[in-house]
Amino acid sequence: MRKRLEILRDYFPTAVYTGRAIVFISEETRVELTEHTHGSLVLSNGVSTIRVRLFSKEASGEFVQGHYEDFELEDISDLAGEIEKFVQFAVGKNIKE
Repeated sequence: MRKRLEILRDYFPTAVYTGRAIVFISEETRVELTEHTHGSLVLSNGVSTIRVRLFSKEASGEFVQGHYEDFELEDISDLAGEIEKFVQFAVGKNIKE
């Protein structure tokens, strides 16, 4: 069975899949999606949590982590849609373009 993160990369064609994370990078922001399959971030039905972390670029050129949000939706289409909306509102850009 494919990991949810591997399936999500099909929903975001402009992202890069590193094997550990799905990453979107622009000149001023970085968005990283990671899958948590162990511990307290796994739901009782076995569904893994997808963590979306937002980074902003400082004057030094370094990306610094800001807010993050955990998504626990079981349906992969709903999950992708909600992640897309979250990132779009948080960084002000459509991540599918």
